[in-house]
Amino acid sequence: MIKRPDTNAQRMKRHKRVRSKVSGTPECPRLDVFRSGKHIYAQVIDDVGMKTLCAASSVEKDFQGPGGNKEGAKKIGMLIAERARAKGIEAVVFDRGGYLYHGRVKELAEGAREGGLKF
Repeated sequence: MIKRPDTNAQRMKRHKRVRSKVSGTPECPRLDVFRSGKHIYAQVIDDVGMKTLCAASSVEKDFQGPGGNKEGAKKIGMLIAERARAKGIEAVVFDRGGYLYHGRVKELAEGAREGGLKF
């Protein structure tokens, strides 16, 4: 019998390793990404104060289009950048959540950069 590797367990292992080195401060919070099969979520988090400063996701009512593809991810990136800049956040540290920097995660990051966030 062929056993498939548990890809989510591998992702969590990578995420834990990255999170031991990456943390958000009030001056430079962490931009965290989570993706599911149909949607993508992004949060700007201050780890010192343990607060979510702003968030955006493809499940929101006012979001138009699919969230499970690159175009939707880019829109979410631009939306999270707009919300972060409205709160006075210019620079963030990017936490890809254990996912490879490819596809939807990369498009979200590029959308956030186009929206004015620096990382």
